[in-house]
Amino acid sequence: MPDQKPLLSLKKTFFYNFFPSKAKEEACKLNNTPNVVTQELIEIRDIYPPPKIYLENPWQIKKKITHDEVIYILRYWTLDAAKSLEDGCDIPVNVWDVREENIPKKYEFGSVFLRKLHNDDFYLLCIILFNSRGLSVGDEIELYWDPRSSSLMFKLLSQVRA
Repeated sequence: MPDQKPLLSLKKTFFYNFFPSKAKEEACKLNNTPNVVTQELIEIRDIYPPPKIYLENPWQIKKKITHDEVIYILRYWTLDAAKSLEDGCDIPVNVWDVREENIPKKYEFGSVFLRKLHNDDFYLLCIILFNSRGLSVGDEIELYWDPRSSSLMFKLLSQVRA
């Protein structure tokens, strides 16, 4: 697709508020409580475009989903959707299971969710996909976010059979 324009995005990042406002500082003094550093997910203008997705090898995520992978995905989301995930909401996502026989299977909204855990880790809740593919510990998968379809693309690389 040589005539396709590169995707542009705003970067989602955390803003840490180390310095309280004067009003908050006075309230903490009055209540004799310490200031609590807060963080907020914000959107900033990115001087670089998001990573280019090469269709001949688009698979960018090849392990458990970590904070870095979620940030990679969030670059393609709206700020409201990213904040909802950060606030602890389960975010439904579409997942396409790219199978060896080139007949992808779609797992739609409501059966697959991205979720934030209490320790700031993230995980993909996709029990139906795991059960239908018989996935278990030791299996190797690849994932990438396809901004054209707003979906996660899933591929099973190798499977350890019990």
